[in-house]
Amino acid sequence: MSLEHTIDQLRTLKLTGMVAGVEHQLAQSSYGALGFDQRLGHLVDAEVSQRDSKRFTRLIRNAKLKIYAEPEAIDYRVGRGLDRSVIADLLTCGWIEHRQNLLVTGQTGTGKTWLACALAVQAARQGITVGYRRVGRLLEDMEIGHADGSLAKLRNQLARTGLLILDDFGLTPLSSRGRADLLELLDDRVGSGATIVAGQMPVQDWHAFIRDPALADAIMDRLIHSSHKLALKGESMRKTKAVKSEK
Repeated sequence: MSLEHTIDQLRTLKLTGMVAGVEHQLAQSSYGALGFDQRLGHLVDAEVSQRDSKRFTRLIRNAKLKIYAEPEAIDYRVGRGLDRSVIADLLTCGWIEHRQNLLVTGQTGTGKTWLACALAVQAARQGITVGYRRVGRLLEDMEIGHADGSLAKLRNQLARTGLLILDDFGLTPLSSRGRADLLELLDDRVGSGATIVAGQMPVQDWHAFIRDPALADAIMDRLIHSSHKLALKGESMRKTKAVKSEK
């Protein structure tokens, strides 16, 4: 059997990573000194690497993150309220595997959304499905879902997401139906996925913001149970970057 035929069969089987690996080995004479097992191992590694890369690209595309933020670029400057050891632990994604939540608070511009998206990128690197939704827009979509019958599909999609970011919590008032929909969403995710909730107001003010005592108790119970908390501090990152750009 010719090498060309073997490569054609690999393409037919959609093993394009192995095809690239074969072509790479043919172009590098150093591979000639390796044994069969080693060369085969390199080909399998090439296939796995390409599949992981494609899966990551697909996960990021489907997540629709507001920002593509790489964890390596997290700013740990003094005064931001970020502990390197805490962030390092979050970046292992163990809390996501255990279906725990992360509550991120801080004034506008302190980097809440950026940090949440960086954690989502890290999760996608580990093959975890991720999603980003602004709370106000999500509740609008749910309101539409009530009217056109698409709500069940939306809820199922959100429930299956490994890590869901709910951004700008507390920015717009919650309607009676919005409170109920938020509770249903969080209840669906208990034991099925991890959730990042980001907002400007401190966590201790969330109960009063929700207003309805019974629903507020239920929502906060689902958010706070087994949750991690980050309170970002300091000046607006946007302001800091603007000052630097002017210099």
